[in-house]
Amino acid sequence: MFQLHSRLNADTTLILSLDVCQILLMNDSRFPWIILVPARPDLKEIHDLSSEDYTKVMAETLKCSEVMAALFGADKMNMAALGNMVPQLHIHIIARFKDDAAWPAPVWGVGDAIPYTASDLEKRSTLIGNALSAL
Repeated sequence: MFQLHSRLNADTTLILSLDVCQILLMNDSRFPWIILVPARPDLKEIHDLSSEDYTKVMAETLKCSEVMAALFGADKMNMAALGNMVPQLHIHIIARFKDDAAWPAPVWGVGDAIPYTASDLEKRSTLIGNALSAL
């Protein structure tokens, strides 16, 4: 049975579920940042996905990246599936800007997260969720 890793559960908010992936909003207002988590048990690596799920996850990743780029007008889209701290397979999609808090370095390990206010968290989740639902 699928269960979201405790660290992802603590650091994110569920926006919506697609066919395979849960789409989560990272609670760091410095960056427009979502995380896709295939809702399948015991996945650590991309090659652990079935061929069918792999195809769907890649399509969902593409869709999410396009939506994030369009919504936020990013200078660069960052995508990564690291898993060094959280072993559960998950894919980060981050809209980056030349004037953001970490540019041009990766977002990890740069400063402390600035959580969204409850109101801003709801607004950002709704914005992204509505855009993804419209496709």
